[in-house]
Amino acid sequence: MESDAPLGNPCHSTAGKDNSDRVRMVRQIFAAITGKYDFLNHLLSLRRDISWRRFTVDKMEFFNTRRLLDVATGTCDLAIEGAVRYPHIHVTGIDFVREMLERGFEKVQQRGLSSRIDLVHGDALHLPFPDGSFDVAAMAFGIRNIPHRMRALSELRRVVVPGGQILILELTLPQGPRFRIFYRIYLKGLIPLLARVLSPDPGAYQYLGESIMNFPTTWEFQGMMGDAGLVNVEAYALTYGISHMFAGHKPKGPATGPSSSTDVAF
Repeated sequence: MESDAPLGNPCHSTAGKDNSDRVRMVRQIFAAITGKYDFLNHLLSLRRDISWRRFTVDKMEFFNTRRLLDVATGTCDLAIEGAVRYPHIHVTGIDFVREMLERGFEKVQQRGLSSRIDLVHGDALHLPFPDGSFDVAAMAFGIRNIPHRMRALSELRRVVVPGGQILILELTLPQGPRFRIFYRIYLKGLIPLLARVLSPDPGAYQYLGESIMNFPTTWEFQGMMGDAGLVNVEAYALTYGISHMFAGHKPKGPATGPSSSTDVAF
């Protein structure tokens, strides 16, 4: 899920909103910032988002359908990275913001990947695919915008084959106290300041910062993935914990495995 709120409202805070209001707000925000979306990813990640996507794609395992599902594909950066890295796979990207898909389609065409990447307008909570359709289902910078995260994780689990992967790349608060303080100042101070200069709708930038600060802790989100029926859940801390890549598998059978956490210096 991604965005919805009255454009021109100076504050797009999610505080006090029910889930349907939040979904509408998220859709509207992302529709409004489509032209600046790639720039925003660079800004919020301190320009590390490209290496994080590559790390995520390098962890992918294709063994059955040779198909990748990129949920909340946005402007298709993860879908394109996957198609380029694995020439033998087919990729499907899905997003519920049409404006994002239109920009993503342009990028797919520019890279000559139209025959290998399909784009679908749809909802992460109701994926329009049969059970066991993909080897890997991934989501980059999208899960924090979905109110019903457990339901989204369950849908990702449903559409992968037994033994298939679910990979979640998301912006998070750093774990170290000193860097966490710096990043909070960055999110709450510097980014809103830049937003007032760069955007006619700075409230959208406020929402994005809030969504990072309100995201569950690493252990909490690993627990959610386990509760959604995934096994062997791992969390990779990227760039001092500004981002985490969470990886889990759909069980092949009843066996389960422990969760673990790893620091990766990107």
